[in-house]
Amino acid sequence: MTIRVLVIDDHELVRFGLKSMFAGTDIQVVSEASNGDDGIARALKDRIDLVLLDVRMIEGDGLNVLGRIKLERPELPVLMLSGYDNPTYVARAVALGAAGYVLKGESRESLIEAIHKSAAGEIIFTRDGLRRVTGALATPRLSSDVEVPLTHRESEVLKQLAQGATNKEIAKTLHISYETVKEHVQHILRKIGVSDRTQAAVWAVRKGLT
Repeated sequence: MTIRVLVIDDHELVRFGLKSMFAGTDIQVVSEASNGDDGIARALKDRIDLVLLDVRMIEGDGLNVLGRIKLERPELPVLMLSGYDNPTYVARAVALGAAGYVLKGESRESLIEAIHKSAAGEIIFTRDGLRRVTGALATPRLSSDVEVPLTHRESEVLKQLAQGATNKEIAKTLHISYETVKEHVQHILRKIGVSDRTQAAVWAVRKGLT
């Protein structure tokens, strides 16, 4: 039986390469999108069995797209495809209900196997991958329904942090110094009651801040 796939990736070469990769298999790319909004619309409208979703796109954070798709179609498997081996991204993907997280550098066979398992309803995060983010997914000292007195700037930093941005990238985006970002991050971790930025990112996802 053919597995009908929607590919959401902002690089045309990646979309073309995936279609070529699946030639001669039971996997068929029947729909594609180059940005988050178009991808969400297609995921909700098209007759598909699985979504292959890029984590970072110029137009639309893939993990936010994941959250919106799962909200409307919780039964639809979404497999994250990323060039970034980032534990924050993995933790957010788990928290938002992704079927798995596959690196773009993995083999054709690994990706095809991941698609088959995901389409069959399996969750394919590896044991090692889950072990890396177990602490982040644990319940923090403050639940997400507790109001935390973050300043406006701290909230801005937390949103950037939850999208997987480094301190350097946050500083550039918010036009503040690197040292100021480090200070804000420490304040955020203390106020939320978590020990690292990955835990803070998952807390922000559960709080609905991303």
